[in-house]
Amino acid sequence: MMADEGSIFDLALPKRQANYRPLTPLDFLAWSASVFPERAGVIYGEAVYSWSEVDARCRRLASALRDLGVGRGDTVAVMCPNIPPMLEAHYGIPMAGAVLNALNIRLDPASIAFILEHGEAKVLLTDTEFAPVVKAALAQVQRELIVIDIVDPAVPGERLGIMDYEALLDGGDPTYPWQGPQDEWDAISLCYTSGTTGNPKGVVYHHRGAFLNAMGNALMFGLNSRSAYLWTLPMFHCNGWTYTWGVTAVGGTHVCLRKVDPAVIFPLIERAGVTHLCGAPIVLTMLIHAPEAVKRRFGRTIEVATGGAAPPSAVIEAMERMGFRVTHLYGLTESYGPATVCVEQANWPDLPLEQRAPLMARQGVRYPTMAGCMVADSESMQPVPADGATLGEIMLRGNTIMKGYLKNPSATEEAFRGEWYHTGDLAVLHPDGYVEVKDRAKDIIISGGENISSLEVEEALYRHPAVMEAAVVAMPDAKWGERPCAFVTLKPGAVADEAGIIAWCREHLAHYKAPARVVFGPLPKTSTGKIQKFELRARAKMAQENGPDQDEA
Repeated sequence: MMADEGSIFDLALPKRQANYRPLTPLDFLAWSASVFPERAGVIYGEAVYSWSEVDARCRRLASALRDLGVGRGDTVAVMCPNIPPMLEAHYGIPMAGAVLNALNIRLDPASIAFILEHGEAKVLLTDTEFAPVVKAALAQVQRELIVIDIVDPAVPGERLGIMDYEALLDGGDPTYPWQGPQDEWDAISLCYTSGTTGNPKGVVYHHRGAFLNAMGNALMFGLNSRSAYLWTLPMFHCNGWTYTWGVTAVGGTHVCLRKVDPAVIFPLIERAGVTHLCGAPIVLTMLIHAPEAVKRRFGRTIEVATGGAAPPSAVIEAMERMGFRVTHLYGLTESYGPATVCVEQANWPDLPLEQRAPLMARQGVRYPTMAGCMVADSESMQPVPADGATLGEIMLRGNTIMKGYLKNPSATEEAFRGEWYHTGDLAVLHPDGYVEVKDRAKDIIISGGENISSLEVEEALYRHPAVMEAAVVAMPDAKWGERPCAFVTLKPGAVADEAGIIAWCREHLAHYKAPARVVFGPLPKTSTGKIQKFELRARAKMAQENGPDQDEA
């Protein structure tokens, strides 16, 4: 027999139900419900749901969606904050064979309308708090949608749907015998990411990737059955970095939160016994700068994972003084959220903070569930030397990379060029094997953990009747990490001021995407007419020190 032609172990040993089942994070819920039926699975305000109750509610949702005609491969969109229905959607929707599309609650009506159309949503579950923006979005949607209202009596809002969410669940079967995916490659969710050109791209996740990344999170963040995870990270963002499934995998407790508010968070950490939370650096900043009257001291260390812009040493030091330990993660929507983690080495705690903080702020090493991570030349695909100086692009590969972009084969092929996923982030590789991001190749601005396309903001600026040229770059911000700074050249004879330009952008974009500052004057360009954004970034740092701070509303 020729080499590699086969093996005695390949013969007459087929897959069968007894020894093979497609991986799916839905099995985590069945496990927790059977092992910890009476333990608190979800806490929200005064409401506490045991794991058996969570399981029954998710089965009811799946059953009720099937009764509405939802089947395999259908899209069900959800517009909801971090409350129990959003968590239940992560199980009930795929239990029905459908695909979850968790919507960014900060988006404008036009973006929501595009996503509902592009993702071909069949059902929309929407919290009445967001009725104004959803109503405006639905007016722009051509397809027919079944709308279900999620109603919180404490939060007033207009009802847009055919029934309330709880009534929908009441009609479902709590013992619904859901089936797993036909194949672990089947889609489980659809997440939209802000691109650098045009409309956002739909990132498709599969059951296998969701299962593995959730397990990676549980392993690297030290989750177990005694963990209580506070939802300060949006569940719509990469499906909550897959912690929606990871916490359930170990039988921990999900502590839900409608709004990130330090006055609520500190007493809730104490009351619910919170052990873990995640969030962008802005969440850490909010906790640090909360009024002293609302802060609490805890008799234990609270684990915090953060991503996006690396937290500065002052933030790490302040969090440690309050009893929090910060872990830095790196990833993208295309990698199910976290793909690398800055693993703490044994000698780091003994180092002075000024030496330790730069080490902790690096993007780190790949998750054990990520097959490969390299920093390489974008064209030659050759890895850069581990010298901490040579720039290359971060590339990833493995089971926790998206299936691809929905209805966008050209973008998918480009992203997977050379059989690696190209992140577009430029980094160096240190001698110890740790990755450190140095720049974003595509000028994405990360504000409060959310991506803002500079080109999207520029497009809005160019529509202003007084604007001749515009460029947008990231400006450092103590609260949000980064915010957009616009540089504008007016048309000859035109008149406009900073407040008016910002107001225009807030009218045409989601408010958080509007520039925090507008600087007027000619734009620096190369000899070929290309705007020199590296110079604008330097100017933005100077502009930060002057002028009004237009905060997000």
